[in-house]
Formats: sequence, structure tokens, C-alpha cells
Amino acid sequence: MAAWLDHLIVPATDRVAAARRIATLFDVPWAEQGPFGPFLNDRLTLDFDQWSGPIPTQHYAFHVGESEFDAILGRLRSAGIAYRSLPHGPHDGRVNESFGGRIVYWAEPDGHVWELLTVSYARRGFDPRAVAPA
Repeated sequence: MAAWLDHLIVPATDRVAAARRIATLFDVPWAEQGPFGPFLNDRLTLDFDQWSGPIPTQHYAFHVGESEFDAILGRLRSAGIAYRSLPHGPHDGRVNESFGGRIVYWAEPDGHVWELLTVSYARRGFDPRAVAPA
């Protein structure tokens, strides 16, 4: 059975600001009007939902290629967004290379932990581009 994640709902206190921030970091299109957030690729959309109550902390991990990693890390740095080498802990401005690739984590204002990795430690040897549609 082939199943693909279509979209994720990301709770936010300011859905427009949160969508703009992530879309800018990933350099992807997004829509300020309507329910649609950044379109990460032709199979996945992040939909930012406006919440007025407490927001549970979520963890979002994105597997990218080396050049995409460099570009996004550069945008994190340019935007002055603190990042770290571990999911939790101090923002040490370091890249984790413990799993045979590169990983960084950062937090958004709503408390979500965002992860960017070049090698999946959950699925060794998996290349998401190998299963992408033509």
C-alpha cells in the first residue's frame, strides 16, 4: 500500500506570521488568505491554524538534500534565528553530525521544535527523492 502524508496542521497564535516565517526559511510558496500554508512540495502542505488557547509543542522534522540544508541554514542565520545541535537544550549554533549526515533544530515562537536533516536516522539509506513523482 502506498500512502503519502498530504498535509499537517500546525497550531499557531499568529497563523499568518508562522506560515510566512516557515515559507521564507524553506523558500516555498504560501497563501496568506485561506487555510493554506507553505506548500513544501507537490505532496505536502503545512496548514497553519489560528489558536487562542494553549498550544501543544509539536516536533516537525524535514529530510532535505545537502544543498537545501545549506540554503535553509543560511536563511536561519540571516534571520538571526537561534539553532542547536540537539532537539532540546541550549541554542549552541552547532550542526549535529552524529548520524552520518547533518541535523539542526530550532524553535518557533509558538514553541514547536523544527528539525532539518540530510540523512534519516529513522530510515537509514532512505532517499525521499527516489520515491518522488516525476
